[in-house]
Amino acid sequence: MSISLSSLILLPIWISMAQIQQGGPDEKEKTTALKDLLSRIDLDELMKKDEPPLDFPDTLEGFEYAFNEKGQLRHIKTGEPFVFNYREDLHRWNQKRYEALGEIITKYVYELLEKDCNLKKISIPVDATESEPKSFIFMSEDALTNPQKLMVLIHGSGVVRAGQWARRLIINEDLDSGTQIPFIKRAMDEGYGVIVLNPNENYIEVEKPKIHVQSSSDSSDEPAEKRERKDKVSKETKKRRDFYEKYRNPQREKEMMQLYIRENGSPEEHAIYVWDHFIAQSAAENVFFVAHSYGGLAFVELMIQREADVKSKVTAVALTDSVHNVWHQEAGKTIREWMRENCCNWVSSSEPLDTSVESMLPDCPRVSAEASVLCHGVNHTHTWPRSQRC
Repeated sequence: MSISLSSLILLPIWISMAQIQQGGPDEKEKTTALKDLLSRIDLDELMKKDEPPLDFPDTLEGFEYAFNEKGQLRHIKTGEPFVFNYREDLHRWNQKRYEALGEIITKYVYELLEKDCNLKKISIPVDATESEPKSFIFMSEDALTNPQKLMVLIHGSGVVRAGQWARRLIINEDLDSGTQIPFIKRAMDEGYGVIVLNPNENYIEVEKPKIHVQSSSDSSDEPAEKRERKDKVSKETKKRRDFYEKYRNPQREKEMMQLYIRENGSPEEHAIYVWDHFIAQSAAENVFFVAHSYGGLAFVELMIQREADVKSKVTAVALTDSVHNVWHQEAGKTIREWMRENCCNWVSSSEPLDTSVESMLPDCPRVSAEASVLCHGVNHTHTWPRSQRC
């Protein structure tokens, strides 16, 4: 376990305070002196020796990385893959750096969806005012007008956004492994319209407004001596809290609040919204879904809420490592029967591709995705249950 420089400096003082506090009233003067010493330590300066500023580039070039011709992320100068532990013993800083790079990757994939896949970015809610929070999905030009077939892609939970299966695979493997782009291009080559959902884009973050707390002495009718005593205790409590917060997180980030997007505040809501406003309005005679991990749960919830409509339009569903549960989600018998006929769940397994895998749930068949060709649960060579491949 690594111990920071500031911890080594402050530890003896904290130990001394703990020992003194166990003594009697005569030790009060020593406690006061030690508290005064702690209050004089410039924590901002002290922490700078532990952790560099959380100030990261906002472009791939700034990080000195780029995707090569194979879609692999490589350092521009060394040609080496991405290194997470850029600075030893600074896990928080390394994690923040990784997250900053991840945000750039997300924007990069959005650009690929528009430029390489020729998809259109569509804002939702469709009737959103200029000032309210918005999300978006991506659609091919013929998504709503293709009379024959439409493919809908839903990713899993976490930090991934539209067009991604797994951020980790994009950064550590390549774009083909971690994004939906191979699926989109193949679907379009085979005459499908395409809709790419964005189920994790549920809210926007804005800085939390500072709330002014009126002092109790301003409005209280309590005796002056009692008010002063309460105010002193309150100030001391706040001072201690600020001290420990400053030590724990010296580079205090802005306090943020979440503003949820209307009718899209969860992956399940998002799937239903996109169904109602886009998929249900499409001209396609046959609609196909590919849903990964939590995306499978979102699809089952869609079925529960729109059973008749889904049955009338959806031809087949390819699930990959789906985390749905028909018991917990209370899917009825008719839904379970439909799923047995029209869905298949490819799961991580060492068995050969398409080998039947035992399931405890009475819904769709589970088959092996074969670990050697599995991409975080997503198989590139097989898309539909055998009986429904088109």
